[in-house]
Amino acid sequence: MPRIATADKVDRDALLEFLRPRHRAVLATVRADGTPQMSPVTCGVDSGGRIVVSTYPARAKARNARRNPRVTLCVLSDDWNDAYVQVGGRAEVLDMPDALDGLVEYYRCISGEHPDWAEYREAMARQDKSLIRVHIESWGPIATGGFPPELEF
Repeated sequence: MPRIATADKVDRDALLEFLRPRHRAVLATVRADGTPQMSPVTCGVDSGGRIVVSTYPARAKARNARRNPRVTLCVLSDDWNDAYVQVGGRAEVLDMPDALDGLVEYYRCISGEHPDWAEYREAMARQDKSLIRVHIESWGPIATGGFPPELEF
């Protein structure tokens, strides 16, 4: 039996439930010339319902999001041919030292508890990490690929 494509519209709570266990995404920002810039990222959902991404201040995604906070993510399932969703929102870029607590929450929502939080915090500060928080404003359906449902087999 062929796989039929799906596109399920969901409310915010169902969207967050879908996003929380999924940590792979492609983040699209806008370059200064107006063209898209895409980055594969590891992401999580923080306690405020925002998508969070760890980065460095000089990375294109951080520079672009500072200039134009309108971003889009395509959040993917671990299995390539499984469900995904496109999410749009407004990015907020936090640098050290303001990023530190958010980076702790970022780690927790992806990997759980760290064996040594003092060591983690020191490493994040030493690496001068930044955090991108995406305030979710819109989203498409949770979709799967496959044949259009109107085709007959």
